[in-house]
Amino acid sequence: MSSLFIQGFGYLASVLLGISLLVNNDLKFRWLNTGGCVAFIVYGILINAFPIILTNTLLLLINLYTLLKIYKKKEDFDLLEFGTDATLIAKFLGFYEDDIKEYFPEFILKEAENDIRFVVLRDIVIANVFVASLTEDGTAEVKLNYTVPKYRDYKVGRFIFDKEKAYLVSKGVKRIVYNRVDNKSHEQFLKVMGFEKIGGGYVKELL
Repeated sequence: MSSLFIQGFGYLASVLLGISLLVNNDLKFRWLNTGGCVAFIVYGILINAFPIILTNTLLLLINLYTLLKIYKKKEDFDLLEFGTDATLIAKFLGFYEDDIKEYFPEFILKEAENDIRFVVLRDIVIANVFVASLTEDGTAEVKLNYTVPKYRDYKVGRFIFDKEKAYLVSKGVKRIVYNRVDNKSHEQFLKVMGFEKIGGGYVKELL
C-alpha cells in the first residue's frame, strides 16, 4: 500500500477534526469529529500505531454516546407571536444582525397589518424568528425565517412546517413562498423541508 494513500487518511482526519472545531452546531461538531476519529483509527491501523487507535476509539465511543443522547433528547418547543414593538425581539435581531444579512439581506422589521410574526422557543430559548406577509389568496411570502446557528438541525423547521401546520392554516395560510433565496445552506434547508423550486423561488403547499 502506498505511503501517499496512508498519509491521506491522516490528512483527512486532521481536516475533519479541524473543521469540527470551527462549527457552532453541536450536532455538526459531533458528526465531523466522529468522521475524524474514524479516519484516524484507519490511519493508526495502517501504520500499526496502537496509541492512535486506542485514543481515537475512545473518542469515537464518546461521540457516538453523545450523538445518541442528542437524538433521543426530548426538547420543549413553543411558538409565540410578537409585535414590532417587542424590545426583546429588537435586541435579538440586533445581536444576530450580521448573520441575518447573510440569509435575508433586505429584511427590516416594520409594522404591516397583514404580517404573521412569531418566535420559536426551544427549551425557553429563542431559536427562530419568523416573519411573513400574507396575501388575500393565502400566500405567505417569507420575509424572515432565521434560526440561530446552534439550532440549525432541522428540528425548528419541522416544528414550524409540520407540528404547527394547523396554526399556519388557522391564520389563513395556504402556501408558503420564498420569492428569492440568498443563501445556499438555507436553500438546502428548504429542500429538506419539502419546498419545491419554482422559478427563482421556493413554494410549499399547506392545503
